[in-house]
Amino acid sequence: MSSQLSVILENPELAEQLLPEAQTRGFVTAMAAAPHVLDPAEWLAFLWGGEEVSPFTSQEDLETYANAIINIWNESRESLLTNTWAWPEGCALDDKELVTEATRDFSEGLLQGWQLARDDWETIMPEDTEDSALLGGVLLSISLLYDPENAMQALSEEGADGLAQFEEIFKSVPMMLCGLSQRAHALVSN
Repeated sequence: MSSQLSVILENPELAEQLLPEAQTRGFVTAMAAAPHVLDPAEWLAFLWGGEEVSPFTSQEDLETYANAIINIWNESRESLLTNTWAWPEGCALDDKELVTEATRDFSEGLLQGWQLARDDWETIMPEDTEDSALLGGVLLSISLLYDPENAMQALSEEGADGLAQFEEIFKSVPMMLCGLSQRAHALVSN
């Protein structure tokens, strides 16, 4: 993961006030996937709970953090639009817990970020369209990864081999996120 962000989060005082790294990456990935580029000034404060005053004691520390976030955004945006995005380090399936804590955190951050850009998504991908179905499929998959126990139960109730389906969902997320981002970019570029 981003060494610059990791170093910042090693500070115990900041770690308590900022989202964990995987959740931060999920949120920033949602911002990078958003149909319209949102100014980081509009969403950066969400990474420390939405408070007006940042938890940083100096302007330099805030700038270092903001630069780390912008670097993640740039990397995510480019990889989403070039179909090369992959799960961040630490995000994986887990034999005991179904997914790692990093996967849950990333999924939570992605869902939180989506909420912020929800109006843009719903405007370009209106209900009852193929695009809306694509968006819904991606969000459902991420929701399942955020809450794997209930996902397994629901898949089993549908008669599916829950574990095999779950593994397939996890493996398909990079392709789905890239496809969704590219479709959104195409829709707003026309």
